[in-house]
Amino acid sequence: MQAYTKQRRSPMRYVKFAATAVLAATTLSACATKGFVRRGLEEQRVALSTERTERTTADNALQNDVRGVRGSVDSLRTDLNALRTDLQTLRTEYGAKITALEGAVKFAMPVHFGFDDAAVRQEDQAALEKFAQVAQSHYPGATITVEGFSDPAGSAAYNLRLSRERADAVRDFLVTKGMDGAALRTVGYGKARLVRPGAKGDESGAELNRRVTFVIESSGGTTATVAAITSPE
Repeated sequence: MQAYTKQRRSPMRYVKFAATAVLAATTLSACATKGFVRRGLEEQRVALSTERTERTTADNALQNDVRGVRGSVDSLRTDLNALRTDLQTLRTEYGAKITALEGAVKFAMPVHFGFDDAAVRQEDQAALEKFAQVAQSHYPGATITVEGFSDPAGSAAYNLRLSRERADAVRDFLVTKGMDGAALRTVGYGKARLVRPGAKGDESGAELNRRVTFVIESSGGTTATVAAITSPE
């Protein structure tokens, strides 16, 4: 009788054990599933946070770039207006004629010389001082050529030498006003390109032939050319 009872109880133990094992496995599986889901959600949260941070950083950088561009445009507009004002002053107050060339700007200043003389006259110094101020303010680093001319009196060789001496005298004066002598080139054209053909000595209009002009070649030539063209004569 005892043996029979033990045989009847053994299967029950197996059933309980199996049920316990199934329950444990199910519980472990559920825990594993929850852990996987939790990790997945955490990874998504981190990814979204990273993306949000990167987007915010990119937006801030873009806003800074936009502000920088606006600042540059405003600065350029201010510089252009200042240049236009100064060019107009040279025209109206000093009688300068400003011409836009390809990659350069030409200034025909009312700076003249006495007959057979290369000295800078007192009455022309104010115009040269204003030119020096404009050149230093708006054409830093530019190459400026000072062109000297003479009236047709005398030989060609003499006039070439005299016209070069006039250009040199003007360059030296500009240097005293703070301009860089290394950026100033001089050339003499003698009696070429006469303003009043044939006028010489004390004849009417001869003084206009004894003059200097300036040609400014600058990497910022586009801005200078625009201002020179848009400013009224």
